[in-house]
Amino acid sequence: MDTSSPDLPTLTLPTLALAALAAALPEPRSDPAWTSDMLPGCVAAIRRRPRGDDKRLVAVADALGLDDAELLAVALCMAADRDAQTARALAEAQGPLGGSRPMLGFLANALAPLGGTTAALGCGSAVSSGLLRLGDETAALPERSVAIPLPILAALTGRTMPLEGVRPLDPRTLHLPPAVITECEARAAMMRGRERAGLILRTANPADGQAIAGRIAEALGLKLARIEQDPPPSLAPWLVAAGRMPLFNPVLAPGQRWTVPYLGPFRGPWIVAPGLDGSIDTDEPADEWTPPVPDIDDRTLLWQANGISPSIARQAAERFRHGAGRIAEVASRAQLAASRRGASEPSWADITDGVARGAASLDALARRGDARVDDDALVLPLALREGLERLLDRARVRCTLDEALGPAVRSRYRPGVRALMVGESGTGKTLAAHWLATKLGLPLYRVDLAALTSKFIGETEKNLSAILSAAEHADVLLFFDEADSLFGSRTEVGDAHDRYANAQTNYLLQRIEEFDGIAVLASNSRDRFDPAFSRRLDAILEFPMPEGPARRDLWVAHMGDRHSLTAADFDRLAVSVDMAGGHIRNIVLTAAARARSADRPIAWCDLVPSTREEYGKLGRPAPDLGPC
Repeated sequence: MDTSSPDLPTLTLPTLALAALAAALPEPRSDPAWTSDMLPGCVAAIRRRPRGDDKRLVAVADALGLDDAELLAVALCMAADRDAQTARALAEAQGPLGGSRPMLGFLANALAPLGGTTAALGCGSAVSSGLLRLGDETAALPERSVAIPLPILAALTGRTMPLEGVRPLDPRTLHLPPAVITECEARAAMMRGRERAGLILRTANPADGQAIAGRIAEALGLKLARIEQDPPPSLAPWLVAAGRMPLFNPVLAPGQRWTVPYLGPFRGPWIVAPGLDGSIDTDEPADEWTPPVPDIDDRTLLWQANGISPSIARQAAERFRHGAGRIAEVASRAQLAASRRGASEPSWADITDGVARGAASLDALARRGDARVDDDALVLPLALREGLERLLDRARVRCTLDEALGPAVRSRYRPGVRALMVGESGTGKTLAAHWLATKLGLPLYRVDLAALTSKFIGETEKNLSAILSAAEHADVLLFFDEADSLFGSRTEVGDAHDRYANAQTNYLLQRIEEFDGIAVLASNSRDRFDPAFSRRLDAILEFPMPEGPARRDLWVAHMGDRHSLTAADFDRLAVSVDMAGGHIRNIVLTAAARARSADRPIAWCDLVPSTREEYGKLGRPAPDLGPC
């Protein structure tokens, strides 16, 4: 057979490897027309025009810089694992020392026409890259076996078998804004043809980041593989054989640095999606991209792409400032609710209910409040009520508030809304936050400051950044109770602890100013906050202790209908019980329990001891409410 033979188009690397094996046997079994000096020409012809599985193997060989001897060595190892007759022939040829896997000395002998030697094969790119793996034998190098790792064998034959610490990703379909898709294609064009082209992709939500990375990989003709630990030794050949692009997802705190791991001989593109914080160190310069939050028009298209009618899609886009991942999540819930009702498409109520049920990205970071507070449940002074209404209006128009305003506003405008509610315990701050969330149709997430703060340097900032990033994507109302413990005043620097505390406060003030969502902070005292914090707030609402008329309204709002009190009794309670709404609530609940145990409506005699108990909890003398 020569290189001009009609059989050349059907010649493959495994058959060439088997021919070389047959020629190296003590009693050659090859075709008499075949001579080993034909090997170089045949290998060169196949490398020029590979077919079938040879395409993957040649692509890996070219990417790793394998010579012809290493290429045929890999082909023979593949043949041994794929064909039982080849494995038996190897065992017979190498007996009694060797088994069914080729030994380096045997390979060097068979591939000598291609320049194969024991040292060249044992120390070459195929072994150093992890494409071939030497056996654990303690024998000399010529008598050590060679094998191809199973995940790479699977990849070279068109199958998917992950490496340890590597997760192949086939992202679920997530509709992205047209502008983002166009930018993905442009980013892919910039990466195409460049060796080790890297991209640092910053998104608030991992689902969005993964979908965008998947789009870029698709534009490059690749798929994603998330590297979940230090890169394994065989990563480079596996990535090339499987047609995968590495994606790294480090979780970084503000100011934390992370170095892209060494990928060995892999010269393809890679993406790091670290979130919004931290710095990425690379051996070579990498591009950085932070995709914007979709505008109203793009959000409308995203809602429609997820099966929502055009009219409702526009309404949802104007009402909720959601990203692509969050829109897909809510739309899926709405579709399910519509199907349960037997409806052909989701209604506006299905959308608002899907939003109110919270965001999966935040459920592990904060506690969702399910309370729905209507107007009748919120008893506040007129001036405070008007302040809350203005805050509600600000939150409703925050996405378009800068339109038609001057460049001094538009150049630095951010759609976030930040409000501080101050007042003594029980004056209605938490209730007002739930009322605001109810009116906006957004879920309220209460930040647990005990779980948020950490004694370890950088962890508090990391936790807060994760919550704020997830909240921005999900468009929820974040509620910080006792927020002064987190955003307190900076102190004079006396030691390293003061310096770190001040640095933490500086970061928190800066991050809350850059927050693009809705944040409500509550505290018992305004004086506990750093003076620089006031400028970063859109509203500061004072919750005073209720006066007599307001206390009467609170008693009426809490008591309901099942009681035997008269109007005079309510007047007496309003005058005598000098307490805020939270304490009035406790008294009513305790009195209701007494009445319920006696199976009767709440009576005056239930309220008198309950009031004494509430005053006792506060260490204050109870007023004289007379006999019951």
